[in-house]
Amino acid sequence: MEWVEVQGKTIDLAVEVAIGELGAASRDEVNVEVIQEPKAGFLGMGGQEAIVKVTKAPKQRRRSRNRGRGRDKNSSGNGGSSRSSSDSNGRGSTKDTSGASDDTGSQKSAKSSKQSSNGGRSGRKSGGRQEAGVSEDKKSGGASRDDRPDPAPITEQAEVAEGFLVGLLDAFGLEGGVSSRIDDDVLYLDVTGAQTEALVGTKGSVMQSVLELTRTVVQRKTYGAPRMRIDIAGYGERRREALRIYAGKLAQQVIEDESEVMLEPMNAADRKVLHDAAAEIDGVRSFSEGQEPRRAVVLAFDPETAPATPRSEDSTDDE
Repeated sequence: MEWVEVQGKTIDLAVEVAIGELGAASRDEVNVEVIQEPKAGFLGMGGQEAIVKVTKAPKQRRRSRNRGRGRDKNSSGNGGSSRSSSDSNGRGSTKDTSGASDDTGSQKSAKSSKQSSNGGRSGRKSGGRQEAGVSEDKKSGGASRDDRPDPAPITEQAEVAEGFLVGLLDAFGLEGGVSSRIDDDVLYLDVTGAQTEALVGTKGSVMQSVLELTRTVVQRKTYGAPRMRIDIAGYGERRREALRIYAGKLAQQVIEDESEVMLEPMNAADRKVLHDAAAEIDGVRSFSEGQEPRRAVVLAFDPETAPATPRSEDSTDDE
């Protein structure tokens, strides 16, 4: 039997795409089996889409009324002229094409159904699923980059980002405000309010997820996104100040011991704060090691920029 397995955000959307793939006219012509129910995640994480298996229902074979009337006419001798032809010798020959036509159509239908069924099985073996809402152009590689519209101005992107954050606060029932500023082509987003600390998380993990969601929304609505920074309930500034103090203490220890120390893995924004802090301290250089998300900053002693050790006043030169 002809069937497809489709993945989509909702069951109805997946079934609608499957009906189109099977060439059915309506949902009444297919049988739907729900393999996986959709599940909403939290802040874009942990969700799952619906998966359905849609099978084209077999059509019932019915006798055509025209064919029935044709047989009655032939049996009664009326209307025979429409089914007979005369050759040049005047002999009449009767040719019933209805049976041959039906047989040919049945063979073609069976062949098409068999091919579709084989195609469905091969698709499951290869692990591929058709995703709801994906056009044929996208499956074949999508439109070329030259056909895509130009990104919107950064001011328009800032409005989209603010609107999304305001809607996010409303959705969670949190009281707070959202503001933005643009500095050197970087979009800074500030979310204020005591209740908004719920969107910070441990070491800013939830705040980082909010930033990624905001960037995704801006990209989809404006065909691009600038460099973005977010601060919720003042956590970002407090975190940066704490990292600068931490880097200063570690740098002093590295200089005294003429050694190096590796810090815990951090995100790119925190690593940049440490690199900037180390650049302002003589005798220390910084670099990063590891792969995301386990990439960490290393502070190392730099003898080329280290301050000279002062000589003791009590020391004398031997003559």
